Amino acid sequence: MAIQFKWEGVFPALLTPFTADDHVDYQMFGKNLDAQIAAGVAGVIIGGSLGEASTLTLDEKQQLVANALQKLNGKLPVILNIAEGSTKDAVHHAKVAESWGADGIMLLPPMRYKADDRETVVFFKSVANQTALPIMIYNNPVDYKINVTLDMFQELAECKNINAIKESTREVMNVTRLKNRFGNRFAILCGVDPLTVEELALGADGLVAGLVDAFPKETVVLYNLVKSGKMEEAINIYRWFMPLLELDIHPKLVQYIKLAATEMGICSEHVRAPRLPLIGEERAAILKIIRDGIATKPAL
Repeated sequence: MAIQFKWEGVFPALLTPFTADDHVDYQMFGKNLDAQIAAGVAGVIIGGSLGEASTLTLDEKQQLVANALQKLNGKLPVILNIAEGSTKDAVHHAKVAESWGADGIMLLPPMRYKADDRETVVFFKSVANQTALPIMIYNNPVDYKINVTLDMFQELAECKNINAIKESTREVMNVTRLKNRFGNRFAILCGVDPLTVEELALGADGLVAGLVDAFPKETVVLYNLVKSGKMEEAINIYRWFMPLLELDIHPKLVQYIKLAATEMGICSEHVRAPRLPLIGEERAAILKIIRDGIATKPAL
């Protein structure tokens, strides 16, 4: 049975570790999840962009959800990402997520087809009306080419279980626009790592974070400092963190963040094709950013 929770705090978009022979590495998945729990995250998201959702089978998603549910044992929510090309498939995934025991859904607009505003709203409502699970709409027009506007959210407000927004427009002022229009009707979670402090300071309720997969303690401490008004301490950590956080906004964010988490001992570099592991000068350059960050980690 799904647990009740608030869309508040740090929600890691968990990596999906693989073995060298391309199977999901559930042992390493558990190790990373232990690190997230120890750091004090508020919940976990399975099968997001960082989780290489487009390459996972439905069976693998089910096993990842089952592993997370078993380890968390009702203490934290397990959210399943849904990113499908058809309404029928998205509705099916929402229903199976509920049957698996997931606690919530992160929902992307239709994949591969650039739906217009009306089509996108109907897509979201069609999913919401077929599940009782709470839903966070993932608004990322930069990467997914569909912008969920304020007027569209006004229509979506009719669905009581659509109650959160992953704000990834990269327009910091959008947090204020949403708060002005809707008050607290929707929780707002910053979905762009290098805008963490800015959006939290403007009233975002939480983070859907990427570099937390490698640096869980630092991410949770940063969140807590901003929310408790300790801005000078927060900014000092943020300045150290920024070169690492910027790895989250590159097309190869999966490889970059997996490499960072590998350096921290809580993932491996293996990715699923068509992605390939980093090599040569690119790998050396990213590794230098990561190792410089590790070498200069602030005392928490």
